[in-house]
Order: sequence, then C-alpha cells, then structure tokens
Amino acid sequence: MAINVTRSSLPAFEEYIEEIRPIFESHMLTNMGPVYKKFQRMLIEYLDVPFLSLFVNGHMALELAIQAMNLKKDHGEVITTPFTFVSTTHAIVRNGLNPVFCDIKPEDYTIDPAKIEPLINDNTVAILPVHVYGNVCDIEAIEQIAKKHNLKVIYDGAHAFAEKYKGKGIGNYGDATMFSFHATKVFNSIEGGAIAFRDEKLRKPLHELKNFGIHSAEIVDSIGGNAKLDEFRAAMGICNLRRVDECMMKRKEVYDRYNERLRGVPGIRFCENNADATYNYAYYPLVFEPKVFGRTRDDIYTELLAHDVHTRKYFYPAINELAVYRNVYNSTNTPIAHDISLNILTLPIYEELSLADVDMICDVITGKA
Repeated sequence: MAINVTRSSLPAFEEYIEEIRPIFESHMLTNMGPVYKKFQRMLIEYLDVPFLSLFVNGHMALELAIQAMNLKKDHGEVITTPFTFVSTTHAIVRNGLNPVFCDIKPEDYTIDPAKIEPLINDNTVAILPVHVYGNVCDIEAIEQIAKKHNLKVIYDGAHAFAEKYKGKGIGNYGDATMFSFHATKVFNSIEGGAIAFRDEKLRKPLHELKNFGIHSAEIVDSIGGNAKLDEFRAAMGICNLRRVDECMMKRKEVYDRYNERLRGVPGIRFCENNADATYNYAYYPLVFEPKVFGRTRDDIYTELLAHDVHTRKYFYPAINELAVYRNVYNSTNTPIAHDISLNILTLPIYEELSLADVDMICDVITGKA
C-alpha cells in the first residue's frame, strides 16, 4: 500500500452523519446557516481570536482579505516570500498588486525581517509573511517594521492552524491571518478557510465580498463574489475540530520518531522551530546537503518512490522561478530561498502512519534498507 506524504483526517462516519442530519431536516445547505455559525463560534473559541470569517477555501480567504483592506493603488507593492505555495503570490497579483520577493532565513525558511526594510518604497502597501510549515515568523520584528512605515501585515497561516505564540493564538498577530482547511492540512473541513482579524471594521467588507456585495435582503452596496463555506463542509469541520488535538499528538509521535532516527545524520539539515511557539506537527521537512550527505534530494525522492513512499519537493521551484513569474523576477535576489527549494523534501506525516513505516522510510534515507 502506498505511503503518501499526507492523509486526510476523517471523523467516524456515524459522527458525521449525525452532524449533517439537521441539514437534511432543514434543507438549508448554504448561505451561512446554523451549522456554519456553530463552526464559526467553535473556531473563534478554539483559535482564541476576536473575530473570524469563514470562506470556501484558504485562497479565496486570503485574496478577499487583501481586497477588504483596500490596498489597491497604482503600482502598489506587497513584500512577501518566494518560499511558499503559489496561492500566496496569486492572491496578491489577482488584486492588481505587485509582489516583491524578500529572501528567507536559513534556519526556519520564514521571511527574513532584516531584508524587508531595504525593499520598502513609496509604493509599498503591505507585508505578507508566511508561517512556513507552521514555523512562526519573527512577529515582533515584522510588526516593528510595519508600524514604522505604516504598512498592513497579512499573515498566510495556512500551515499554522492551532498554533500559539507566547501563549496567544497565532491569529491575533498582524492585521489578519489566513487559515486553510484544505483536505491535506492538519485540520480540514474538506475544503475551507478563514480569516482571523482584530479590527471589527473588517467584518462588513469580508462578509460582503464573499456574498456578492449583499448588505441586506434589498441592499447591494458593493461588488463581491461567492466564496461562502457551505453547511456540509462546516459540519466536517465541527467533527474534525473535536479531534484535532488528538490528531496532532499522534502526528507528534511520528515527528519524534523521525527526529530520533535522523537527527545527527551528517548532511541532513532540520527546520528550527520558534521556541516561543507551539507546533502543530503539520510537516516534516528535511534539507539535504549532497556534498556532505553523498546523495541529492532528488536521489532520495526517487529511492523512496521505489518503495512506494510518496514525498514532496515542497516548495520547488521557488515562486520567482515558476514559469508564470520567472520572466518578471530574478531568483538570484533570493539565493537562500533558491538553495532551500533545490534541496528540500517533506516526508510523510499523518496520524495513521505507523512507526514501522517511519523506520522503513528512515532506513531508505540512511542507506540501511
């Protein structure tokens, strides 16, 4: 049986059936009904955030959060990272703004605050950092820069669900934080996403942007799209939220076993997690140094595939090297992101992955298989 890089968490079948039973009874399938509202309340409490708006997926949440902040201006620029999923950059571009790529820190692959300020000019309107693999960004440094230059900070927290920084939910930092509930994430609602925010003034534009600009039954006072989360996905989110802590603890067992087997192997570099943050064990990334390790990242990828183990070169290529962007941007300006993208590999990690399979994966990597 194939071992995939992840496996979607699912509740007991009977539990989900009970959660969707009221939907069949009411025939209210969407339009922010009672199940949606229940899910929203549970998330606000669980994530420890003041306000939260649900969306059909994380990408639309991020794209519409940028739009809700009314950042658009001629030649407006958003400083972000090239080491992320392409959705982050697309959300900027689809808002008519220009991404400006800042290099990353070699220790945890998050945006390097020391390199942000030289990129700021009169056209800069925001900073969009990413909590890569759930590694929390240097929040204080970013906030200091943003306040100095009067910039918005929108975090891509797609990987950071359930995490805390200095005891506070990660969604409390910056002007907004996007969460993704995609099926591949540590927590899922099949598809889904959310924006956590602190300023209640964002509530109205976020609501209307995802609901055709509708203010009330007879008033449409803005232009919006359709990005609402439906009742069935909200029900899946409710079920999975009840068990997400247990899921993360099981993932931690896998994470710890990898550490036990691979820490100290020459030529393998590990992500350094922020000591002030909790971690959700969403990913297990390794960087291979071929001159020391003796094999390349691609060698390991191929060898594991021969054992029906599916890993992921995540993120490769870096965003500024993708076909859609490479003629516009020069990746030599972000050499660390370029180097990490060439050598990174994320290993399988999910709650049902057995420690025996983890050992087999480690044996292949260390040449003992």
